[in-house]
Amino acid sequence: MLNLALKYRPKNLNEIIGQSHLLGKDAILRKLIENNKLSHIFFYGSTGCGKTTLARVIASTLQYPFYEMNATTLKIEDLRKIFKEYANALIKPLIFIDEIHRLSKNQQEVLLPFMENYSAIIMGASTENPYYSLTSAIRSRSHTFELKSISLKDMSIYLDKILYKEKISIEDKAKEYLVSSSAGDVRAMLNLLETASNISTTITYKMIKEIRPHSMQAGSSESESHYELTSAMIKSIRGSDIDASIYYLARLIDGGEPAEFIARRLSILSSEDIGNANPNAINLASSTLNIVKHTGYPEARISLSQLVIYLASSPKSNSAYMAINLALKSIEDGEIYPIPNHIKTHAKEYLYPHNYNGWVKQSYISKPMNFYKTKQIGFEKQLFQWHEKITHINHNSVL
Repeated sequence: MLNLALKYRPKNLNEIIGQSHLLGKDAILRKLIENNKLSHIFFYGSTGCGKTTLARVIASTLQYPFYEMNATTLKIEDLRKIFKEYANALIKPLIFIDEIHRLSKNQQEVLLPFMENYSAIIMGASTENPYYSLTSAIRSRSHTFELKSISLKDMSIYLDKILYKEKISIEDKAKEYLVSSSAGDVRAMLNLLETASNISTTITYKMIKEIRPHSMQAGSSESESHYELTSAMIKSIRGSDIDASIYYLARLIDGGEPAEFIARRLSILSSEDIGNANPNAINLASSTLNIVKHTGYPEARISLSQLVIYLASSPKSNSAYMAINLALKSIEDGEIYPIPNHIKTHAKEYLYPHNYNGWVKQSYISKPMNFYKTKQIGFEKQLFQWHEKITHINHNSVL
């Protein structure tokens, strides 16, 4: 059988699966493509959600010569050859770079002048948000769009069309598992379907399970996605219900959820929901993440269990989470204030706190702001008392 993922790869915008937030009738990206006003663009999203396919469809739609590269093997000489070839051409190439977050600073600098004069359209993709790995110069000349994981509904509709066209017979339970176990990865779903159809003309649930015993990245039963199970575990830990937390952890492990994914989610929770109420939580979460990377199952289940019990038993505070959200919101709202002169680099007026028994009263921001609101829960109360004591031991005049 011909490679199904290749055979049914979308060839135009209307065939793209999901991504209505980008390609719907009135979506911004679709309008930019249809009006041929495309800027340099970087896509990010989970594996198999269609980043590379979308880039190819855009190139085909706009009739741009398409060059596909990978940041890990990209050579600057190859880029320069392409730019030179189209230096005086009436058409411009579309250069697609996968794993864009791995571009070195030197490679980014080579791209800059060509992005500036639009002698080529630069497009990239990554499973990670590339914002922090790209220089400010690159970011200011481009836009970043997130591709969402393909929903189970869209995956199922797409699968039904292929089953009909290929005349493949499949049990309902097998079809349900085929969709849910692929975790939004269309390519993985079609590859599994192809393997099964090469074995028998009728695909059974038993057959599918033997080929893929566990869900990809997703600890999900046929009826509940791993997102729901992960959310249930997080909420149970937040609510300090140890047994419920352990139950959902077991569900995720039994469903084949990678230990690293679980540990990463628990690491986030240790800051978001516990924070400085028990600052040791993030240390244990970090250690657990490191341990499961090197052990794997079945041993990793023990470390994860220990961590989940510890987190569920810890005092909870979201003060740090709320503080950074409020600070970012103020910046988004345009509250950008100049740095006071006396704390700029090499400022002579700066008062060095260590010369004043560890603290001296002086302003560090042009306008007083209040993002952090302590809840004085657990160790956070000790931190509050420390801070109160530190900031009240000296009353030098403010600058």
